[in-house]
Amino acid sequence: MIAQKNRVHFTASQLLAPTNPILVNLIGAGGTGSQVLTALARMNHALTALGHAGLSVKLWDDDTVTEANLARQLFAQSEIGLFKSVALINRINRFFGTYWKAQTVRFCKSASGRPPKEASAEITISCVDTVAARFDIAGILTDVTTRKYQHNTPLYWLDFGNSQHIGQVVLCTIGSIEQPHSKKFEPVANLPLVTEEFGELMRSSETGDDTPSCSLADALEKQDLFINSALAQMGCAILWQMLREGVVENRGLFLNLKLLRTQPIKIE
Repeated sequence: MIAQKNRVHFTASQLLAPTNPILVNLIGAGGTGSQVLTALARMNHALTALGHAGLSVKLWDDDTVTEANLARQLFAQSEIGLFKSVALINRINRFFGTYWKAQTVRFCKSASGRPPKEASAEITISCVDTVAARFDIAGILTDVTTRKYQHNTPLYWLDFGNSQHIGQVVLCTIGSIEQPHSKKFEPVANLPLVTEEFGELMRSSETGDDTPSCSLADALEKQDLFINSALAQMGCAILWQMLREGVVENRGLFLNLKLLRTQPIKIE
C-alpha cells in the first residue's frame, strides 16, 4: 500500500530571496490591523537580520481614531482624531526605522471601476469588518492580476475575520503558484480565494451591523479584548513560516478564544 503524501504549498520562489523588499498591502487599521502591523514590523526586522530584503508595507484605512478605539486597538489618547493609518505608520517608522506608507483612503475601485493606483503588491492582508469589503478586495486582486502588471503581481491574500469570541485566518493564492517537484510531499499550487471557498457562509452570517461603537464597553460587546491580538499573532505565524521555511502545511485556522480551541485549516 502506497502511503499518501501530505499536501503542502511551497512559497513562491521570488519571495524567498528577493532583491527588493516584498510589497505588502495591509487593509484595515482597526483591532486586528493595528496588531498585524506591529507583527509585520517585527517580522521585517527579523528577516533583514537574516539577510532577507524584508517587507515594504502600505496601510490602508480612511477611518479616524475615537475614544472607543482605545485599549482594544493600539491607539493612545493623544491620537484621537488622527487617521488610524497615519498614527500607526508614523509610530512604526519611528520605532523600527522603516519607511512604510499610510493610505488615508479605502481600498476599493474608483467610480469608473478601476482598482486603486497602488493596489498591486505581492502580498495582500485584509483585516476588514464586512463581507462586501472582502468581495471588493477579491475583485480588485483578480482585476489587477488579469491586467498582467510587470511588477509586484499579486501572489497571496491573507484574510483575517472575527466576531466577539471566534475568528479565522485564511491564506489564498491569486491564481496558481508554480510548485517544485517533491518526492516527500504533494505540492498544491492553488489555494482558493476565501470569497470562493466560504462565500455563501460569509453572506449567511453577515449581521449587517457596522454601526461605530460609542464606547469601549460597547466595542467589547462586539469583539472581545484579546480576540484580535490572538488572531494577529497566529495568522502572522503562517506568513513567517512561508518566508522563513518556504513551505506551509496549514493554510489558516479557526479560533474559539472562549473555549481556547484552535482548528488548523489543512491544505487540500
